[in-house]
Amino acid sequence: MRNTMVLIWTVLVGFAAGALAKYIMPGEEGGGFVLTTVLGIAGAITGGFLGGMLGIYTDSLIGDLISAVLGALVLLFVWNKFKKK
Repeated sequence: MRNTMVLIWTVLVGFAAGALAKYIMPGEEGGGFVLTTVLGIAGAITGGFLGGMLGIYTDSLIGDLISAVLGALVLLFVWNKFKKK
C-alpha cells in the first residue's frame, strides 16, 4: 500500500514539477502535455534519488517539489540539446 501511495505522490508532484519547469524554461520542444508530464515525473524520480544520495532530501511537499523541478529542468535542458541535433 505504501509503495502505491509513493508512486501516486511521485506522479502528482512530477506533473506539477514538469509544468513549473516548462514555465521556467519555455521552448519549442513539442510534446505539450504528455512531454511535460513525462519530464516532470522523470525529474521527480531523478531529483528524489539524487537528493537522497546527497543527504538533502527533506521528505516534505516543498522539498519534493524543489528537487523534482530541478530534476525536470535538467532533463528538459538535455532534451532540448538532443532535439536540436
